[in-house]
Amino acid sequence: MTPQPDPEAGAAVKAADRAHVFHSWSAQELIDPLAVAGAEGSYFWDYDGRRYLDFTSGLVYTNIGYQHPEVVAAIQEQAARMTTFAPAFAVEARSEAARLIAARTPGNLDKIFFTNGGADAVEHALRMARLHTGRPKVLSAYRSYHGGTQQAVNVTGDPRRWASDSGTAGVVHFWAPFLYRSRFYAETEEQECARALEHLETTIAFEGPSTIAAIILETIPGTAGIMPPPPGYLAGVRELCDKYGIVLVLDEVMAGFGRTGTWFAADLYDVVPDLMTFAKGVNSGYVPLGGVAISSEIAATFATRPYPGGLTYSGHPLACAAAVATINVMEEEGVVENAAALGASVVGPGLRELAERHPSVGEVRGTGMFWAVELVRDRETREPLVPYNASGEANAPMAAFAAAAKKAGIWPFVNMNRTHVVPPLNTSEAELKEGLAALDTALSVADEYVR
Repeated sequence: MTPQPDPEAGAAVKAADRAHVFHSWSAQELIDPLAVAGAEGSYFWDYDGRRYLDFTSGLVYTNIGYQHPEVVAAIQEQAARMTTFAPAFAVEARSEAARLIAARTPGNLDKIFFTNGGADAVEHALRMARLHTGRPKVLSAYRSYHGGTQQAVNVTGDPRRWASDSGTAGVVHFWAPFLYRSRFYAETEEQECARALEHLETTIAFEGPSTIAAIILETIPGTAGIMPPPPGYLAGVRELCDKYGIVLVLDEVMAGFGRTGTWFAADLYDVVPDLMTFAKGVNSGYVPLGGVAISSEIAATFATRPYPGGLTYSGHPLACAAAVATINVMEEEGVVENAAALGASVVGPGLRELAERHPSVGEVRGTGMFWAVELVRDRETREPLVPYNASGEANAPMAAFAAAAKKAGIWPFVNMNRTHVVPPLNTSEAELKEGLAALDTALSVADEYVR
């Protein structure tokens, strides 16, 4: 589709937004939302006709891009047939979505509890773990994000938790491995892995194993920095959970459904959790949907004992029809394989080449279509380009980088001192190279702040 400029319509959309829409995570009078006129494939455009290559996949969820015709048609067909129905009934779209998801989850995660998104999936996973074990506490990592609802934001490890952290939510945070900014004075991945596991077991011991219901981890942390764990770490966490009778919850809301070049990031590490949360890529975000994949052991807890939780729109037919179509499209078009292949042959090598040319790049890390570029003022000291949780003038270098990226034609995912490269999984090689060229231009701006 060719964008058709219509500034007058854009001004009206913007005026209504500013008058009535309350935006998340924002100081309302300090933001200036772009008015979006349309989107297709890996691009979206504004009312002035300016087109952007979306290197954010929305919020890392449009895994098959915008307006995929088969998914749009499936939603239309479902709407004509049965727009909605209560969750207590067996409905074809819901049943088929659950079957297709269960066929791809690891191990015996064969029961699917549907939610409206990732945060409430986390809420319910932790509730299930507490009820299953009869224990109150949950351990979660710093450098994590699990959602904006009350329990999900409390298990979150980044600054968005601070304003809502009650300090009494039964949550204990610990350090997960991250060699580039190691909290364990490690020099190798092997050291980082061993010391992180020792730290976690010590935390378990001092908190009291019999009080801990669950450990929740993003299989590969997303918003916090796309930090693939070192070999052996997740297997070690699995062993600790088995040793102490703790439920292992893996959060695959962002990493799942092909983002890492596998159906789930857990597949990369050959680890099977007891509970796994998902959302976003399950239907490319076309209709809100999330869920919890449940092991047979935990499902058995609620075989004759009611599970005390539910949602009015659990397994909404339109959302589930979109999920069925999305999963089928991903199979038919080889979307997961495309993410793995182009991540390995184009994105990874391209980012590493940029790192060689730009002194502002401290580290490149990732897999599939899930990459982070760590920006620094000094490669030797690894001082971040902006301070932790910077805002205002302190964040000026990252703001300048983001503005340069947009001017060059891509919409970047920027968080703290990083830019994440997370385009749709079916983005073409030519589009990826276009995006990397735009990043090259923007990184030259970041280079200006290097010491």
